[in-house]
Amino acid sequence: MALNYIWVGFFAVAFIIGLVRLVFFGDTEIFMHLVKAMFDSSKSSVMDIALPLAGNMALWLGIMNIGERAGAIKFMSRVVGPFFSRLFPGVPKDHPATGNIMMSFSANLLGLDNAATPLGLKAMDSMQELNEDKETASNAQIMYLVLLTSGLQILPVTIIAQRAILHATDPTDIFIPCIIATYVSAVAGMILVAIKQKIKLWDPVIISWIGGITACITIMVWYFTNYLTKDQIGLVSKVASNFLLFLVPVIFITGALIRKINVFEVFIEGAKRGFETSVKIIPYLVAMLVGIAVFRACGALDYMNNGLRWLCVQLNLDTRFVDAMPVAYMKPLSGSGSKGMMINVMQTFGPNSFAGRLGCIFNGSSDTTFYIVALYFGSVGIKRSRYAIPAGLFADLAGIIAAIFVAYLFFG
Repeated sequence: MALNYIWVGFFAVAFIIGLVRLVFFGDTEIFMHLVKAMFDSSKSSVMDIALPLAGNMALWLGIMNIGERAGAIKFMSRVVGPFFSRLFPGVPKDHPATGNIMMSFSANLLGLDNAATPLGLKAMDSMQELNEDKETASNAQIMYLVLLTSGLQILPVTIIAQRAILHATDPTDIFIPCIIATYVSAVAGMILVAIKQKIKLWDPVIISWIGGITACITIMVWYFTNYLTKDQIGLVSKVASNFLLFLVPVIFITGALIRKINVFEVFIEGAKRGFETSVKIIPYLVAMLVGIAVFRACGALDYMNNGLRWLCVQLNLDTRFVDAMPVAYMKPLSGSGSKGMMINVMQTFGPNSFAGRLGCIFNGSSDTTFYIVALYFGSVGIKRSRYAIPAGLFADLAGIIAAIFVAYLFFG
């Protein structure tokens, strides 16, 4: 029902704003822009997202099927089972869902966009096998989705690359702020869902795992900033990401060969399911992206920003952060939209400006909540998302607030 109200709201707001602009401001082209946004987004959601995703889905679900047959997923389930059994109490320790969730989080942590979505959809599908009410999101699926929408990653390679293209003095200066902001977003979302689901966060196993992850991130950040130059950081990030991305199928295939499994046939079997899933999610993609497109085209985001700027002036607050806020508004709605906003902010104010840097931190502090909910829940036929969207937006808000504070701390 939450998605229903949100989707209807996109069109209602767009129509009302369009009508006001036509009647009171004489904007005779506003509805032409709205109609164009509908057709353009419906086309791009299929041609630019769904079709390329079909190839990635077929590839990675084929590889994951090899991993399952080789026993790699079961092995990972045993390793992370004690932690995930507490964070996802509805998922048995030895269930393949545990390994699939781990693979998905690993891909997101490393910023492996091409692999992250197919692996995430596989994880959602494996949790759906345990879901008693197939049309209602389970506790485990909500926890997983909220952690996913926090956008937790330790290698913001795409953002660094875009800053380099726009000739930033130090493209990697947003590296630590991005990690801090996205980590705050993930922890905030996890705590909220844990409270809602009555999960004991003070459990020694949970504390030790979260403490270990925090320590690893801290050590990596310390090493990168003290022993590597900005060029070396970018090189290590790029090499490590692609090396690990290629290492996964090599390990899976090797394990399958040792077990004397017909690797090619197993891959084809998984790839077929990947293609079927990618076709199934097209209506959900079209619906959500068209709604977002008309909401953006009507100028609602600009009005939100102008209102925020006015409020900050009235409260005698610094308004520099407002220039980057369009990125924060767009991030929960559209990944490509927020990236476009980030580039626009850097082009307008400069990549070395406060707004330019903050826009990059916003883009790296969370993920596209509405898109992820529609995509992941839609892929398994879930119609009732319960509190997944509010919890995801809470994580996004925590990331936005953290990004603002971190930006003032680092770039003042």
